[in-house]
Amino acid sequence: MTVTLIWIVVALVAIGLYLSWTAGRLDRLHTRIDAARAALDAQLLRRASVTQELATSGVLDPAASIVLYEAAHAARQAEEEHREVAESELSQALRAVFGEPAQMEAVREAPGGVEAAEELAQAVRRVPMARRFHNDAVRAARALRRHRTVRWFRLAGHAPFPLAFEMDDEPPTALADRPGT
Repeated sequence: MTVTLIWIVVALVAIGLYLSWTAGRLDRLHTRIDAARAALDAQLLRRASVTQELATSGVLDPAASIVLYEAAHAARQAEEEHREVAESELSQALRAVFGEPAQMEAVREAPGGVEAAEELAQAVRRVPMARRFHNDAVRAARALRRHRTVRWFRLAGHAPFPLAFEMDDEPPTALADRPGT
């Protein structure tokens, strides 16, 4: 009787340790998602800010300035449920304006244009990386939350189901390459 009781206690402790470890892992994944989302938000805000700054600098032609300014402003002011669309529209506006290398050359030739072009190129290149890190964290958390054990024991608690950030983040060819090289 005592041997059976000892084995039952050992099994319960092992199950408890496993559940605790799994809950901790899920919590760390949710923390990673929060950190990755904050980094993504920072990169998106930086891209929109640099775009607005360039649009108001007077370096671009008026039509291109208006297109970029309005797209960047809409991206910065978008509510959370419309953010992916607004950011995709900013990417499309950047591709429309900087689709041809001649426009980028005009920016570089202006006073302070080389720095502005480099800053915009860096901002545009960092957005896909930040989005990829965020979506990888979301994918890992979703995979763990789909396990039966996590669902049966409600190890996710009241945390919302993580959602990926899907947007068009393809950079224009003039900005995808490193300027000045």
